[in-house]
Amino acid sequence: MSAKGKENKPHIGIFGRRNNGKSSLINALTGQETAIVSEVPGTTTDPVKKSMEIPGIGAVVLLDTAGIDDLGELGLKRIGKSLDALKTIDLGILLITGNQFGEEEKQLITAFNEQEVPFIIIHNKSDIQALKPELARELVNTCKTKVLDFSALQHPDLTELIEIIRLKIPESACKSAVLVGDLISYGDVVLLITPIDIEAPEGRMILPQVQVIRDVLDHDGIAVVCKEREVDTLIRTLNPRPKLVVTDSQVFPKADASIPKDIMLTSFSVVLARQKGTFEDYLKGTPTISKLNDGDKVLILESCSHHVSCDDIGRVKLPRWISNFTGKQLHFQVVPGLDKLPDDLSSFSLVVQCGGCVITRKQVQNRIRQAIQAGIPVTNYGMTIAYVHGIYNRAIAPFTRGSDQSIDYL
Repeated sequence: MSAKGKENKPHIGIFGRRNNGKSSLINALTGQETAIVSEVPGTTTDPVKKSMEIPGIGAVVLLDTAGIDDLGELGLKRIGKSLDALKTIDLGILLITGNQFGEEEKQLITAFNEQEVPFIIIHNKSDIQALKPELARELVNTCKTKVLDFSALQHPDLTELIEIIRLKIPESACKSAVLVGDLISYGDVVLLITPIDIEAPEGRMILPQVQVIRDVLDHDGIAVVCKEREVDTLIRTLNPRPKLVVTDSQVFPKADASIPKDIMLTSFSVVLARQKGTFEDYLKGTPTISKLNDGDKVLILESCSHHVSCDDIGRVKLPRWISNFTGKQLHFQVVPGLDKLPDDLSSFSLVVQCGGCVITRKQVQNRIRQAIQAGIPVTNYGMTIAYVHGIYNRAIAPFTRGSDQSIDYL
């Protein structure tokens, strides 16, 4: 199973040397034989994930990684995968045993700090050898984190460990930012336009639609859902009128024509851009579309693995819409799932990130940060679609009212 999680939950990574009890810790936390436990060093090769509930935090994903002291060419690749996981996690747990704290642990802590990942240190197998007070003091002073003496195999009391995790994991990882709730008041109607086409999952709605419905209800609003074909009739008859309309980006032009201009209109993808991306960077980057030239390369970042249809949004529609809008001969490259980005981002003129509905806010931001640090403009699917269809100013207006963010690009 890939280390690059696709669950929209806080991710906690378990790191340490081979045979330090990482898998045993996972099993202790989950209360079941989730990970394979063996006395043979190197049993865990690729990172393994397990979802569970932690009191006071909620649903999380635990990530069991390969040993940071793995050997040989294959071992180095395993270590590389473990370090790649730092880009996806919200909290790190470093396991040490036998009072051993050496260069491998120091390098890992440096990596934690570079990726801005909060972490705790657990001295495991305390039933065999207890944590020395002098090492505990040294680690607290140098690493600025809590150190817990622990035994994952001795039916441990998890109360203290869970409390430490609860205190250390960032609040932003556990609580979803508001989607549209800050735009409405008690009793306001929010209309959701949700096409049911070939890309719609069988028998259910896509995650952003479900999340917006829940956010509306959480903020005492009224959610009304329809397909694009029913919009005109509904707008004429619906009373009270919608305070806000959220549409699937692919029917933006239809929604823009049907929804009166005095009603706020945006898309699910723009909503996600504000919730999960770095919205200000998207606002700066989107107008770059008008500056693209013949031969420029555009990188499109998906965040989930899915069946590619003949009219796929990221691989077919976006390239077509951007090319038609600019009138330029452009080159498009797609990175699927959460695969590694190209090593040389400097060759790209624009990066277009999907909404990221199935991954965490940190995973989205770590991904686009690489482009931002390379000086490459970034935008997202919904904002791009709005821009190339001439609806950009209206689509971002609900989130930029009172600021000078409108673009004169037509």
